[in-house]
Amino acid sequence: MSRSVLARLPLSRHDVDRDAATRADPELFEKLAADPATRYLVLWQGKALLAARTAGAPAETALALLTAAEAPEAQQRVYLGRSLTAGAEEHVATPYVALDLADAAASALESDESRWVNLRLVATELSDRDAGLFTEALAILNWHASHGFSPRNGSPTVVEMGGWVRRSPVDNSEVFPRTDPAIIVAILDADDRLLLGSNAMWESNRFSLLAGFVEPGESLEAAVVREVFEESGMRVVDPVYLGSQPWPFPASLMLGFRAQLAHDQDAIELRPDGEEILELRWFTREQLRREADDILLPGPSSIARSIIDDWLNDGD
Repeated sequence: MSRSVLARLPLSRHDVDRDAATRADPELFEKLAADPATRYLVLWQGKALLAARTAGAPAETALALLTAAEAPEAQQRVYLGRSLTAGAEEHVATPYVALDLADAAASALESDESRWVNLRLVATELSDRDAGLFTEALAILNWHASHGFSPRNGSPTVVEMGGWVRRSPVDNSEVFPRTDPAIIVAILDADDRLLLGSNAMWESNRFSLLAGFVEPGESLEAAVVREVFEESGMRVVDPVYLGSQPWPFPASLMLGFRAQLAHDQDAIELRPDGEEILELRWFTREQLRREADDILLPGPSSIARSIIDDWLNDGD
């Protein structure tokens, strides 16, 4: 199991300079609207609009990036940054803005709901630029949706810094976007078997790696040991960091690890917690391949799937 496979996780890709220095301009959005190069990424209910496919053109999945004249009124807008490389229709340093649309505006723009897509379903089909834009836009708009009021005094907050700060007019306290770190771990026993669990919220035949949020005052390595024991009763040692991927559903950063079963821990003493995890199983590579038609694994956009696939291929 290597880090090289995790170097290009679907939602970790990007091709945009977030250009934080420009966010402080109080006239930023007016200047962007006046710039004919600016492109707008529109989202509705957490879904992005796909570009229409042109007859005769190569089939590809790409985001619809609108001009200022095409962009509708939005209930929230955020400056995402500028492109690092040139595209088919955009130059280097093309500015991008995310727009969060209300139902009426989204329907007026595109009534065919099949063109509004979920990031998890299309992430692996998108270019580096589009995957990065969609991930960034979804994460920051999710934050806005849940932080309309000051946590200090309850007053409505106003949006500043290009959409990257919310400020309370009552005491000028600022709220900044947050990401929740969560560990996800490939647990291996002495026979190089992989431990997978079935969550209470899933179908009974869906399995994935064990995962959980990092608690306040806790290191990532300590979180690995604690979460694994809480969910499975297994004691693990030597957590090794593999890579990370944002997971904006709504605001997580998944930190991938590998850990070994403690040498004095009996692998048969599995103990699902009965609340989050209902079933636990050890798999050899042969078993997981043999049961591929019956076992549902995480989707291809997840870091869990990348880690599982890396382990599977490591034995070839």
